[in-house]
Amino acid sequence: MYRTRSLYTTAGFQVQQHLFWQMLTDDQCEAIVSTAEELLERTGVEVLSEAAVKVFEEAGCLVDGSRVRIPSTKIQWALRNAPSRVTLCDRKGNRAMMLENNEAHWGAGYTPTEYYDQEKEEKRPFTLADVEEFGKLAQMLPNIDFATQGGFPTDVDEAMAEVYAFKTLVKTTTKPIVQHVRGLAQAQPIYDMAVAVKGCAKELAFDPFVALHVSIEEPLQLSADALEVITFAAEKRLPVIVSNELVSGFTAPAESAGVMIVALANSFAALVLSQLVSEGTPFITGGFFTNNDTVNELHPVGSPEVSLLGGGFANILRYLRIPSYGFGGATDSKISDAQLGLESALSTLCAGVAGTNVIAGAGVFESGLASNPNLLVLVDEMACETERIMRGVEMDEDRLARGVIEYVQPAGNYLATKHTRYYFRSEQFWPTLMNRKRIDDWAAEGSLTLGQRTMNKTKSLLVAYSPKALKDDVVAELDKIAG
Repeated sequence: MYRTRSLYTTAGFQVQQHLFWQMLTDDQCEAIVSTAEELLERTGVEVLSEAAVKVFEEAGCLVDGSRVRIPSTKIQWALRNAPSRVTLCDRKGNRAMMLENNEAHWGAGYTPTEYYDQEKEEKRPFTLADVEEFGKLAQMLPNIDFATQGGFPTDVDEAMAEVYAFKTLVKTTTKPIVQHVRGLAQAQPIYDMAVAVKGCAKELAFDPFVALHVSIEEPLQLSADALEVITFAAEKRLPVIVSNELVSGFTAPAESAGVMIVALANSFAALVLSQLVSEGTPFITGGFFTNNDTVNELHPVGSPEVSLLGGGFANILRYLRIPSYGFGGATDSKISDAQLGLESALSTLCAGVAGTNVIAGAGVFESGLASNPNLLVLVDEMACETERIMRGVEMDEDRLARGVIEYVQPAGNYLATKHTRYYFRSEQFWPTLMNRKRIDDWAAEGSLTLGQRTMNKTKSLLVAYSPKALKDDVVAELDKIAG
């Protein structure tokens, strides 16, 4: 289109095809990796499972009771054998999430026990119906790539809450599901339900639509429950996400590098176990890192340290070629205000440009105590804006526009050119929530705030949702497994 030179292309022409934030240099990454390896080799890690200790011991690790010291060679072996890319499919088997390089994918949170009703401006206990609502919104929102339970349902048996949440999600959405579990008691029935949906275990391993998510909350210590989930997922060849949930100055050193070193040592221990159980099994790691706010006696979700530590850790994992997990799209705010917008936008942007592959936390509200579905809808728009920035400046002969500039001539107008018509929609971000209207037009439509517009969009999405039904025999099998 409007070419003015030959098709000759410079050999070795470099293009920044996908913009990302490289917080740490390779030398800094190597220093953190080497320190974590030294810690595991000299100090070791507490492994609170006899079965896992046996696996480490048989592989040649040094064992003293529950203390396991892992040689650096074992860590390097595990890094070579773990896949550098993991694919999650949707319920239909279509490849939906490529966890590789700097590809970012967003989803909701999973821990809050309360639901914030923005219209009534009040909270109430989070229920299984709210899980269904978050599943519907995940299905309808184009930039929310995976579904999570959104919060912890309090109206069902606590021991089986994640199981009921998964059953609800798999009936509600076809998107990939990241399902948090606390131990094998939840992982086994969730796996059984996933097999029932796919038809057989082999199909689930080939086209996984669920990843089990398990947390490590202590420094250099892996709980028995977490170890059971990691082992189980490896045996089943199911993707597992091992998330470090550490607090600087509390469960990790106060200095940022120290936090990442402790987290990496935890992740290395989990990685080695997974690869010893089943070489090449899909493994994703990362975490939610925050600081200890001693003034307000809480661990904030909207602080800059969340983005700093999460982005740095994603940088290290990209250096190691391990798919990464992180946190973004949350706020410490208690109402729909400017603080909500600032904190959720900052963490969404930072997690995305850091190249974090799986980003959970959209909709998490009031320092992690509540879930707000309207915030999930808002983060969908933020994720779209972030992806536009990450797409960067695409460049080829046509996009350089040399020909159209020559065609239009000085002081000309580009609006009527074929070049503008071709790129007009794709080159720009087009908002659905952000308001660009002139003030008179905005006033004529009711002078709605961003919070009001988001709430209206949430309602319309739920009304427009169409059920994603499973076959009756599959639903019966899910009910039987969940009990």
